[in-house]
Amino acid sequence: MSTPELFRGRLSIPVIASPMFLISRPELVLAQCRAGVVGSFPSLNARPSGMLEQWLQQLRRELTEKDAPFAVNLIVHKSNTRLAEDLALVVKYQVPVVISSLGARPEVNEAVHSYGGIVFHDIINDEFAHKAIERGADGLVAVAAGAGGHAGTQSPFALVQEIREWFSGPLALSGAIANGNAIAAARALGADLAYIGSAFIATEEATADARYKKMIVESAAKDIFYTDHFTGVHGNYLIPSIEAAGLDPAALKAAETQHMNFAEAPGSEAKAWRDIWGAGQGIGAVKAVVPVARLVERLGTEYRAALARLAKEG
Repeated sequence: MSTPELFRGRLSIPVIASPMFLISRPELVLAQCRAGVVGSFPSLNARPSGMLEQWLQQLRRELTEKDAPFAVNLIVHKSNTRLAEDLALVVKYQVPVVISSLGARPEVNEAVHSYGGIVFHDIINDEFAHKAIERGADGLVAVAAGAGGHAGTQSPFALVQEIREWFSGPLALSGAIANGNAIAAARALGADLAYIGSAFIATEEATADARYKKMIVESAAKDIFYTDHFTGVHGNYLIPSIEAAGLDPAALKAAETQHMNFAEAPGSEAKAWRDIWGAGQGIGAVKAVVPVARLVERLGTEYRAALARLAKEG
């Protein structure tokens, strides 16, 4: 396995906190990095666009070499009209890690490499993984079945197995990972890092609606629904949030467009992410809203216990 040199000695557990639309902001990222996991946020969360520079200045000012590095997620799909502007700021402030999504763009990778940064690209199958590496990505985020938000349908066993047949570089695994046992399992499968999102929604530093956090705590895998109805791309959403918007999950139709859409959900005034809330199937492990430091402490205790148990039984 291949953990990036940038991460070595700076992580308390092998985890990247995933960038969550409308939720991941500097307060959450700072808490994640200080707790010893890679904190991240989507550049599109900084609104208006000029706010992104302020966020990068803050993170550069307040984080130290003792903290875990931070990452910025760039949506490289053609629908993102801010990409060139946001990428220029990423280069200006030499963001250590970029997580690219929805298309692999060589020019983005080259720009990040120009100052020594590294790029992880998220993928949902082996075909996209090949394309990402061929186009210059350094590492991959394998988004398996059960992940929160936009997610794939393949088992993590199959997805990691196929990728590791040809790729020995940095690999993070996403999909229903919300406790330390799952982090250990991701490592056992061949991933270097676990990629965790939904568990961080139910933290004090997350800017999610209090009702969203409560719903995460009270829900489990049975409360997750997979559909492309809201954005044109398949994703996992909380059924109670769909019902609260006046929609029947069983009656949702497939999206009429394959373009990313963050406007009102068809048949409702609710908006995806703002009112229709994403979550992964692992949320049954989330029992309370806690500070980020306490969540990472729990994950670490469980992870080390799992490793010790396996070593003893092995």
